[in-house]
Amino acid sequence: MLQEERFLRIRNLLATFSRVSVDRIVQDLDVSRETVRRDLLELESEGVLRRVHGGAVATGPEPEPPLATRLVVRQKEKRAIAKAAVALLLPGQTVFLDAGSTTSILAEEIAALSGMTVITNSLSIALKLAGADEGRTARNETILLGGRIDVKTQATHGDGTVEEIHRYRADVALLSPVGLHARHGAMSFEHHEAAIARAMAGQSQQVVILADHAKIGQASRVTYARTADIHAVVTDAKVREMPGLPALRKACERVVIA
Repeated sequence: MLQEERFLRIRNLLATFSRVSVDRIVQDLDVSRETVRRDLLELESEGVLRRVHGGAVATGPEPEPPLATRLVVRQKEKRAIAKAAVALLLPGQTVFLDAGSTTSILAEEIAALSGMTVITNSLSIALKLAGADEGRTARNETILLGGRIDVKTQATHGDGTVEEIHRYRADVALLSPVGLHARHGAMSFEHHEAAIARAMAGQSQQVVILADHAKIGQASRVTYARTADIHAVVTDAKVREMPGLPALRKACERVVIA
């Protein structure tokens, strides 16, 4: 892996979690501890981070990486999660999808179904479900929530969006967090994104969290769903290597490993 790519991956980890351990970076980048140590020294000299015992912290609060960046990270794992999540759905259900890279891939799987009603704040998800990318006729009803547009996430947000969410009741909310922690629950970095996910969870009979292995055991800034309120977590097979899995199994009603 080239140094530039490693730097980007480390920046993305810090943007998502604010603090990361050396062990976490070694595992995510599949490089040696010595390589990570050199990279952290270089990034610290550039003012990107501050080294602390066992890892590094961001020098200031940064938002999550843009959606376009997240869409190309851990694609295989996210596809497996999407396939497992769609298997939990029943014909004719109404579902909420928030904006995220994993839910975007899930939308492609839902597009192959018929008779579903999908309510989302994601412009890209709405277009996928409408068949705009393939020129096909949509087989599901899609409702795009209004509000202010966030270009970075390609989604709507704000008080108007939250008010619209409260007009609906859904069978399932399928949400993709920044981090999922046994004690702190499903979390977002941005308050306005957490507000959307929290409202969707509150208006649904069931809450299903889609989180790849890198998010398990991680905490971010804002909690939007307690583990006690999560009906199922869908994650990928690499989660078996994560130290946060045992605690998550105890805290959550159901953990599905794709």
